[in-house]
Amino acid sequence: MSTTVNIIGSGFSSLAAACYLAKAGNKVRVFEKNSTIGGRARQFKKDGFTFDIGPTWYWMPDVFERFFGDFNKKPSDYYTLEKLNPAYSVYFGKEDYITIEDTLEKIKSAFEKEEIGSSEKLQKFIDEAKSNYDIAIKDLVYNPGLSPLELVTPATIKKLNQFFSTIKKDVRKAFNNERLVKILEFPVLFLGAKPSDTPSFYSFMNYADFGLGTFHPKKGMYQVILGMENLAKELGVEIETNSPIDRILVEKGKAIGIEINGKAHFSDVVLSGADYHHTETLLDASDRQYSERYWNNKTFAPSSLLFYVGFDKTLKNVNHHTLFFDVDFDTHAEAIYDDPKWPEEPLFYASFPSKTDPYSAPEGKEAGIFLIPLAPGVEDTQALRDTYFDKIMMRFEDLTSQNVKNHVIFRESFCVNDFIKDYNSYKGNAYGMANTLLQTAFLRPKLKSKKVKNLFFTGQLTVPGPGVPPSLISGKLVAELVTKYHS
Repeated sequence: MSTTVNIIGSGFSSLAAACYLAKAGNKVRVFEKNSTIGGRARQFKKDGFTFDIGPTWYWMPDVFERFFGDFNKKPSDYYTLEKLNPAYSVYFGKEDYITIEDTLEKIKSAFEKEEIGSSEKLQKFIDEAKSNYDIAIKDLVYNPGLSPLELVTPATIKKLNQFFSTIKKDVRKAFNNERLVKILEFPVLFLGAKPSDTPSFYSFMNYADFGLGTFHPKKGMYQVILGMENLAKELGVEIETNSPIDRILVEKGKAIGIEINGKAHFSDVVLSGADYHHTETLLDASDRQYSERYWNNKTFAPSSLLFYVGFDKTLKNVNHHTLFFDVDFDTHAEAIYDDPKWPEEPLFYASFPSKTDPYSAPEGKEAGIFLIPLAPGVEDTQALRDTYFDKIMMRFEDLTSQNVKNHVIFRESFCVNDFIKDYNSYKGNAYGMANTLLQTAFLRPKLKSKKVKNLFFTGQLTVPGPGVPPSLISGKLVAELVTKYHS
């Protein structure tokens, strides 16, 4: 008789875990509270426009290849990938931007124009980042976070000093030009923490950026979700939407199933890819591992205010990915991490997938996604959303020298309240728990419950951390633990 596994949620980590567990011969059922699968990586369509609601960056293609390769498949069996050139551009002032192209040699040339001698420094920095990347992907991130000894290998011992310095210190030691500094500090934002709080070792994100490049799945990131769904179904996984979980059923200290709309769905194992904090509220207080005080003391990655905008014309002076760093980074970061509030002058990011992908917008029109990072838990009202849309549109028009506000066909927004409503996200965070030194590896919430047998967790609040590639890895790690510890 095969083991039955009920999985809560259908994001990247849940679908990855479902695939691995089904391959191992288990009977796997996935339950999603929303009407479509994908978790934070869902899709929004309106008037011929198509938007990825969540992740828009496809980095670390080798992790995706490794995932599909575990099933003797390739990403190309499910979606078409293209490398972006340029990868992205970064604005620092009116019509003043640096373009990051698709090879390190081109990027070195762009750096050299900004700061003489910086291309040589960049090569040295990326060489070190590549070394870190190889160690991280081969030795570290595929460990389940059970013990500090997972961090101790011959390779990591040589890098020990990098866990006690920071990205900010290293970058500013090597580069004087503030614009180049901002570009090199940018990739660690995907880890959810400030560069000043991120260990130097995480420079491997710079190799992911400059060394491996930025890609785009045709028809959007949701195609990756659909590809994983197809793979899961090929392996026999059952997926049910519109299935919010009322509680996790526990008997004699052991998880025995879940309850949905008053109906029990029994299983040998319960695995949650939903928000970790929320999942524990589905248990009696005595069965929870972590207190409210524990969660309140953790550093969470930002929430976001997102706008999905349809324009009635194509836009100029922007690329598929465009960053707007024309205001002070540290002041905005302080409003996220140190003194939580809405930033007066926000940095923001914009994605225009229709620059690359005609599927995203009708001909002659443009699809735009705008994102402002925010502190989790801040007040979220329609008035604030409207105010900040006006703020960034005024800056956007000025920086890119074009009129856009009068060409908006529609706009939809997504913010703290929506992250809570749609994903039960703790304080409305968008990316999970930040990867700071004290929230790395074995110091993160555990994949396996310490209190309830046969209850497991996966996703961006546990190991290895926030982001799409780490979520795929998290699904694999928890599937291995289920196989090892299920009793």
